[in-house]
Amino acid sequence: MAYLFNTAEDQRVMLQAIGAASIEALFSSIPPQCRLARPLNLPPAMTELELTQHMTALAGWNVHAGQRVCFLGGGSYDHFVPAVVDAIASRGEFYTSYTPYQPEVSQGNLQVMFEYQTLICQLTGMDVSNASLYDGGTAAVEAVLMAMSVTRRSGKVVVAGGLHPEYRQILQTYLTCLDTQCITIGTEQGTTDLASLAAAVDDQTACVLIQHPNFFGALEDVAAAAKIAHDVGALLVQSFDPISLGLLKRPADLDADIAVAEGQSLGTPMLYGGPYLGIMACREQFIRRLPGRIAGQTTDRQGRRCWVLTLQTREQHIRRDKATSNICTNQGLIALRAAIYLAALGPQGLRETAELCLQKARYAAGQITANERFELAFDAPTFKEFVVRDRAGAVERLLAAAGEAGYAAGVPLGRWYPELADCFLVAVTEARTRAEMDGLAEVLGAKDADAKDGASG
Repeated sequence: MAYLFNTAEDQRVMLQAIGAASIEALFSSIPPQCRLARPLNLPPAMTELELTQHMTALAGWNVHAGQRVCFLGGGSYDHFVPAVVDAIASRGEFYTSYTPYQPEVSQGNLQVMFEYQTLICQLTGMDVSNASLYDGGTAAVEAVLMAMSVTRRSGKVVVAGGLHPEYRQILQTYLTCLDTQCITIGTEQGTTDLASLAAAVDDQTACVLIQHPNFFGALEDVAAAAKIAHDVGALLVQSFDPISLGLLKRPADLDADIAVAEGQSLGTPMLYGGPYLGIMACREQFIRRLPGRIAGQTTDRQGRRCWVLTLQTREQHIRRDKATSNICTNQGLIALRAAIYLAALGPQGLRETAELCLQKARYAAGQITANERFELAFDAPTFKEFVVRDRAGAVERLLAAAGEAGYAAGVPLGRWYPELADCFLVAVTEARTRAEMDGLAEVLGAKDADAKDGASG
C-alpha cells in the first residue's frame, strides 16, 4: 500500500518487539486448509484517473429513489424531507461534532439531545427517552435485553410474526449464546393470533415484542397483547412507525412498557437502507435499565439554563460488566434530523402527513386491485403499507418489469415468508401523487400478459 509505509526494516523491528520469527508465524494458529495459498485475484493497479473513472462507472449502476417512482417500504420509506432539515443539520457545529467526552462543554449538542428526548417522549407518551441508538432493529433487541434485566427472567421471549423479519434475525443473533427460548407467534390474516400468544407466554416470559403497524402494514391489537403479557408479569415492547402516531394511539396509551422504532421516516432520506436511527423510550420506573445516554436539563451556578449527561450507562463510561448495553453508536446526527423534522411539522403537520399516507395507500390499493389479477392478501386494516397477492404467481418478473418502466413497485415477500411467495409489499407515503399511483396500477396491469407467460413457462 503506497500510503502506509512498511519497509523490511519496519517489519523486522516489529517482529522483534513481539517475539515472532516471521510474518508467517503470526498465522500459525490458522489451519493450513483455511489459508489462501495464492495471491488475491485482483486486477492490475490503476492510475488515480483510471480508478476514478472505474468507480464512477460502478456507481452509475445504482438507481436511487429519486430516479424511480418509489413504492418501497418494509422499514425504509421515501417520505418528503423539508429543506429546513438539511439546512440546520448541515451546520458545521452539528455536522462535524462527535461524542463529547467532556460533555458539559458541548452545550449545543447536549441541548439537541435533550430536545430530541423531549420530542420522542411527547410522540410516544412515555416518560423517558434515551439519546438514540443505532437503528430500529438493534433498538428492538436492546429493548428485549432490557426487559430481561427488569423482570429478571431470561427463559423465554415471545415475538409476534408480524415483526420485521430482519429484526427477528438480529434478535436470534443476540440470543445465540444465551439460554433463552425465542418463540414466534404466527399471523392470522396479517395480524398476531392472540390465542396462540396467550398460550405461549408463562411465568418464564420476559417480554412480548410486537410491531404496530406491523411489517405488513396491518394494525395489531397492542392493548390486548399488553394485557396478556402483564397477566404473567412480562413486559410489552412495541415497535412502532413514528409517522403513524399522527393518527394512531401512542405506545403508552396502548399500555406498552417500552417503545422502539426506526427513525428514518423522520427527516432522513432512504440512503441505501441505512443504518439510520434507533428510537427507544420507556416508563420512568425502568430508567436505570435504559441503555445509552440521557441528557438532562438543570441550572448552573449563575441560575442559567444548561444541560448535562444525566445518565451514561454505556460500556464506554462504566465497567463493562455493569453496563446496561455494549452498543456505542447513538446516531446523534440522525437524531438531530428527527428533532428538526418533528419540530418543523408540529402535531398538526404530523397528523396531516399520517392522513395523507393513509388515504393515498387506500387509493393505491384500490387502483391496483381493480385489475382482477391482483388482490389484497389480508383483510386487516392497514396504515401506509399493504400486501398485494399476484394471482399469476410471477412477483419477481412483475417487479423487474415495473422497474424497467421507472417504478420501484414493491418488496417481494417470498425470501422471508415462503407462504407469501406470490405477494409483494407496497408502501405509499405522502410524497406520492395521484398520477404516480395511477401509473403504478397501469404499469402492473400492462405487464399482466408478460408475467402470465413467464409463470406458465
